[in-house]
Amino acid sequence: MRYRSDADVFDLDPAVWLADDLPGLLDAHGGMAHEGAVMLGCRPLGFDVEGEAFTLAPVDETIRLQPGTSGAAVTVDLDRQSFSDLVQDIQTPQALATAKVVDLPVADHFRFLKWWPVLRSIIDGRPVHSPGDIGFTDIDGSPLDLTRSFDSDDDDEEIGWFLREAGFLHLKDWWPTDLMAELSSDMDDAVGDYMRGDGRSWWARTDDGGDRCVRLQYFQACSVAAGQMLVDEHHLRIAALPGDGHASGWEGTDGENAIEALIKPLGVVEGISDLPWHKDCSLGRHSYQCCGMTVGISVTGGGADTGQLAVVAGSHRANVQPNFIHPYLDLPRVPLPTGAGDVTVHLSCTLHMSRPPVTAERRVLYTGFGLPHEGERVGSERISRVREEAYTKVSQAPVRRDRSGRRV
Repeated sequence: MRYRSDADVFDLDPAVWLADDLPGLLDAHGGMAHEGAVMLGCRPLGFDVEGEAFTLAPVDETIRLQPGTSGAAVTVDLDRQSFSDLVQDIQTPQALATAKVVDLPVADHFRFLKWWPVLRSIIDGRPVHSPGDIGFTDIDGSPLDLTRSFDSDDDDEEIGWFLREAGFLHLKDWWPTDLMAELSSDMDDAVGDYMRGDGRSWWARTDDGGDRCVRLQYFQACSVAAGQMLVDEHHLRIAALPGDGHASGWEGTDGENAIEALIKPLGVVEGISDLPWHKDCSLGRHSYQCCGMTVGISVTGGGADTGQLAVVAGSHRANVQPNFIHPYLDLPRVPLPTGAGDVTVHLSCTLHMSRPPVTAERRVLYTGFGLPHEGERVGSERISRVREEAYTKVSQAPVRRDRSGRRV
């Protein structure tokens, strides 16, 4: 999936790019991008980059470059750095909006988001996903059973095939339940060492007036068991499944955020504990880092009422919006209920969400494996800043329950 290198990043001059690069990209990809724009209902999008104003309009079976923004349905004002990040897939519209670099009314915000797959189609030549584009075939040529789970006795080639096709895995009984109990106890012991605003935790307020630490970063510094798990051969076996050289990158120190402990309480009303549909690359750097692997270790079980993960199968192979599900998307949504000790794996560009618990809180550890990389990760500090400040700027939708306490 990775098709860019950080060595490719350049100092983009908006005027030069508009004059020398964009016309050729529209000649090559405008027809393909137009199909996606029509399917998504995109209206003319204007940009004003420090006085350099232009509009992209889906007309005449292509995308036309028009001077000025008088014909735009929505106009996005950007500084030069942000426009460069957008063009070079370093930051996404959602990242710029979360950082308040772009501050649009809600309707215009979603009009901008809808254009993202179309912009990538223009610049990168990736067609916007169309219904019917993606199928699921097992290693023997039969239809893939998307409800299948695996255990440690299954063949790695079969597990890796499923991951590449579906974009996710459910590994049952991967870790013993007594280890999960130890990790849960470590979470209880560690939570008092974190405080709101410390730069290494996320917090949420609950409907009973509580202020809860919901994400404990650098957890290997608090838990010997978590640190040992990160170097266990059983864990590293997961990294080898795709056959692409994935590795954790952890050098064994406490100063790296190698694993995070998440507590998902009931009744969150402010902050973020449970994320809605998104890709892990939804803030940027998809073409530089995907597909990475995100590994979730179920310290407690997760079901329909206790905070289970859900994924959109095959979405890692689709150029779609990375922040929500458009109504046209035809790919199957797959719930992943887990027991204590189970592991879920999803690729970094697989759409997924965590359902807020309503009957009991959930606990899970998250770590991951990345593709081989050397040198600077351009823009990573900007993306990291946006991500770490998100829980202070955005709140998840509160769960609505009836009088019996059931989700409605």
